Amino acid sequence: MATNYVSDGQTAQHTAAADISSGDVVVLGATGDATIGVAMTNIANGATGTVRVRGVFSLPKADAAVITAGESVVWDSSAGAFDDNQATPASGDVSGSAVAMESKGATTGENILIMLTGVPGTLTA
Repeated sequence: MATNYVSDGQTAQHTAAADISSGDVVVLGATGDATIGVAMTNIANGATGTVRVRGVFSLPKADAAVITAGESVVWDSSAGAFDDNQATPASGDVSGSAVAMESKGATTGENILIMLTGVPGTLTA
């Protein structure tokens, strides 16, 4: 193996600015480009922990969103849920970094299978 190999690129280390629970969506990036990840363990405020940036997860879906499998989705930070690609991103939202792996209609309180691509999307300022 190459002596400069670091990791498989599936995870990143993240220092929490507030307490993060295992399974929470984490936005990696401050302005412009950002990647979405999921905390693999609880990460206390100020501590560093592992965030997975690639893979399929069951994550919250915005109640009114109608999402089709294969559609890129928007992480709506204020709702704490994924919205369809027709949503207008607001401050803190990330678009272009995740894809729906199943179709779901406008239902309340459901999760949806989301593939995190590890590719930077756009973080709306």
